[in-house]
Amino acid sequence: MASKLTSEEIKLITEVKSKGNIPRHIAIIMDGNGRWAKKRNLPRVAGHQKGVDSVRAVVESCAGLEVEFLTLYTFSTENWNRPNDEVSTLMRLIVRSLQNETDELNSNNIKLTTIGNSNSLPEVVQQELSLALKKTSQNTKMTLNLALSYSGRWELVEAIKTITSKILSGELAKNDISEELVSHFLKTKDMPDPDLLIRSGGELRVSNFLLWQIAYSEIFVSDVLWPDFRCKNLIEAVKDYQNRERRFGLVSEQIKV
Repeated sequence: MASKLTSEEIKLITEVKSKGNIPRHIAIIMDGNGRWAKKRNLPRVAGHQKGVDSVRAVVESCAGLEVEFLTLYTFSTENWNRPNDEVSTLMRLIVRSLQNETDELNSNNIKLTTIGNSNSLPEVVQQELSLALKKTSQNTKMTLNLALSYSGRWELVEAIKTITSKILSGELAKNDISEELVSHFLKTKDMPDPDLLIRSGGELRVSNFLLWQIAYSEIFVSDVLWPDFRCKNLIEAVKDYQNRERRFGLVSEQIKV
């Protein structure tokens, strides 16, 4: 997090904060790294490397907005199917980012957490991740949650396995199963569902991300490819969110009452 917000970005953040209704939890599908690199006749890894700058900018901006939780779709279960050299490079990039950014996160009172099948990650990634999680565990300003080796279907299957096991052992009865119980056994049980889901890169799909949790999230799709995504693009999404009416299945008249 070596980069800092400019005076213009601070002004934008201040203006948006003054209107209130800031999302407690923002989730982002960081898409477009490969296309960004292809447009410049660069290897795909160049897009991933440049995307790290966008992560820094968005983390700083969300902290400035006083967002409580920021979840980034960092590496999906499906991403393991990419070419081996790209996967290896991504893993090295994750390690380098953890090594370079953890102290800065800590000094800014930002807690790092993760969701996903951590056991499937290379040992060196697991080690660096464990160190970063421990070092930032007591921080309280914002939670930066990395979805690593994660997919929504995988998460739901894991929850079903756990609930089934508890029913078989007698700890739970079938009639105990409810939406609240399922939520309790998801990897995000300690955070609210996302208020705002942002996808960069213009694609119109959720890509197996937080499938249960985004049931009532407001969705904003930006055409900006992730390596070019900065504070102003985040602000655009938050402004759009502020102008929406969240009804949760009700009608406008009920919300107003």
